[in-house]
Amino acid sequence: YKTADITKQKLNFVLPQGATINPPSGIENDFTTPQKYTVTSEDGKWSAVYTVEFVKSELPTNYHFETLTESSANKYDIFYEFQEGTSTEPSKIVQWASGNIGYDLTGMAKESNDYPTVQVNDGKIGKCLKLETKNTGSFGAGVNMPIAAGNLFIGKFDVSNALADALKATQFGLPFYKVPQSLKGYYKFKAGDIFTENGKPVEGKKDQCDIYAIFYETDNNHEMLDGYNALTSPKLISVARIEDPKETDQWTEFNLPFIMRPGKTIDQAKLKAGKYKLSIVFSSSIEGDHFRGAVGSTLYIDEVELIFKEN
Repeated sequence: YKTADITKQKLNFVLPQGATINPPSGIENDFTTPQKYTVTSEDGKWSAVYTVEFVKSELPTNYHFETLTESSANKYDIFYEFQEGTSTEPSKIVQWASGNIGYDLTGMAKESNDYPTVQVNDGKIGKCLKLETKNTGSFGAGVNMPIAAGNLFIGKFDVSNALADALKATQFGLPFYKVPQSLKGYYKFKAGDIFTENGKPVEGKKDQCDIYAIFYETDNNHEMLDGYNALTSPKLISVARIEDPKETDQWTEFNLPFIMRPGKTIDQAKLKAGKYKLSIVFSSSIEGDHFRGAVGSTLYIDEVELIFKEN
């Protein structure tokens, strides 16, 4: 990110067995200019030189859901947005997080389209995001996690906590250097047929989707809000959230203002230093983080824009 000190960065490399790298892995280096690393094979007969360059970046504010990371190792869709920088503006990039990596533990997905969070055609423009609440099968039932809502968010999913503490696993937010004003875009939503809690049907209850964004203060760059406190933390500065979303099979616009929390102000020096974080969150079941919802609830999202005020 653009406030990172690129004069003092440590890189850790994973090397083939017996191979060496120079400069060594884990050594602090100055990346004001591109740095060269030489990898040598165990027998010393083969070597390659790699150039590593740090590009300062910040979060983009337009999200089209057209691009996936390309890797044959990917079992599921991983969304990212990229806008190349200019002489006056840094590059803008984000790799979205989702619970797909946690759903993979269930063994229910045979192909990428079986996961809760996927890319599909027929978006408002081009392709779009599809989130669907899924059954987690016998594995999920055995760990009291009978459903998995489709979700996508700015932050990271800590798979090491996926089973032990699912709310802790969803960690929200990355540094943002502007003041968010509103979140707008388009959605379609259809609730699943049977709402369940702890795997048991709840008579007369209808599932809802959720769309929200949070802006919060943190003095520690590694600190993130999570599923426990994303909407309740005293660190929150402002929140934008959809109210009473409707079922609709047509692309329907949403425009959600960021509402300041009482008594909160924004410190311009902290804003410039990257001490505020932003997350945007989409979910096919509003209570999916507590494993309450309806299998089959489906939320489509496209052409999202974050409106902001310049510093």
